[in-house]
Amino acid sequence: MINLQPYANPMYFVYLLIALVPLMIGLTFGRRFKIYETIVSFLFLFLIFDADKWQQGVALIGYVVFEAALVWGYHRYRSRQNQTWMFVLAVIASIMPLVVVKMTPVFSPHPSLIGFLGISYLTFKSVQMIMEMRDGTIKNFSLWAFIRFLLFFPTISSGPIDRFRRFEQDYEKIPDRDAYIDMVGKGVHYIFIGFLYKYILGYLFGTVALPQVARGAMGMRDAFFGTGLSLELVKYMYTYSMYLFFDFAGYSLFAVGVSYLMGIATPMNFNKPFIAGNIKDFWQRWHMTLSFWFRDFIFMRVTFFIMKHKLVKNRIRVSQVAYLINFLVMGFWHGVTWYYIVYGLFHAAAIIINDIWLRFKKKHRKSLPHNKWTQALAIFITFNVVCFSFLIFSGFLNQLWFAPMPHISR
Repeated sequence: MINLQPYANPMYFVYLLIALVPLMIGLTFGRRFKIYETIVSFLFLFLIFDADKWQQGVALIGYVVFEAALVWGYHRYRSRQNQTWMFVLAVIASIMPLVVVKMTPVFSPHPSLIGFLGISYLTFKSVQMIMEMRDGTIKNFSLWAFIRFLLFFPTISSGPIDRFRRFEQDYEKIPDRDAYIDMVGKGVHYIFIGFLYKYILGYLFGTVALPQVARGAMGMRDAFFGTGLSLELVKYMYTYSMYLFFDFAGYSLFAVGVSYLMGIATPMNFNKPFIAGNIKDFWQRWHMTLSFWFRDFIFMRVTFFIMKHKLVKNRIRVSQVAYLINFLVMGFWHGVTWYYIVYGLFHAAAIIINDIWLRFKKKHRKSLPHNKWTQALAIFITFNVVCFSFLIFSGFLNQLWFAPMPHISR
């Protein structure tokens, strides 16, 4: 039986193109074949979660039923009442499947039975719905529209993370012919750039170069007083950073490109992140839909909660606490391991230090130079700080420091 993992091989695109041709013809003439699109979506979801992935498919069905019932129930409740305890309970219930999946490796060598490809991104969508219902920004709710938004197959595995109201507007408002032809041109362009990123540059950095520099770094694990700090480790840091970007950005470009072919302008996920002038600028360029989701639904709400209850009086300290909680949650979201948690704390510290520097720079702007050389220096420093954080994120330091030495027989 055919099993197709999203964007994993060229055959996926062949099947995808064949399936999308009728939909694209309809959109060209101002019609969205909703029934056909639904059939195609469920067909690709079936092919993603069939064969040896069938348990994930069952878990996905159970998850969708649970989240749909939860969001529908909260919407019914919210139309009559708006108690905080019910909102908190709904959010906790919504994230609980993801928490179970993330915590399972801590207690068991086997993956969670309720886990499936894309559960994190579906959870972001579900929690977003509940929070925006709480805020009153989502008033009209259709169960089928929510399921359609949740299971939009181009983005199910790795995002980008869309917003319900924006997605629905695109879905219901069909672009005119010229606008759609422009979308197709952009979509094809994004897909070809995705091929360059993932299948050429990602392959060169990840498959060709990364194993070699990893072996070199492991061979130097006793360097610098047993810390493993060596030129080979620095090579690994830069190589992994390039691989992570091109592989992930390639996937995101595929998802955005396919979405455009379907008449949905899914937001971009990356915007030249390695030319960021500081760490805050970096998070406005890297995995932007995730960064903006955390900004809107974690950082801003923590800030509001602290200020409302006057837990911290100093506004600067409020933002620093909010950054710490925001990135700590992001670290735990990646996984319950020390290097993901340290990765989150590292970025929290980096952005807090960056804020301190920006305030100092603003206060002393007359005495501090600002020109193309200082800007280049800022980009260089930010790039290296980010690459070091990716070294932490990679988990390679865990292997370098804690993996047992290989036994050499005589």
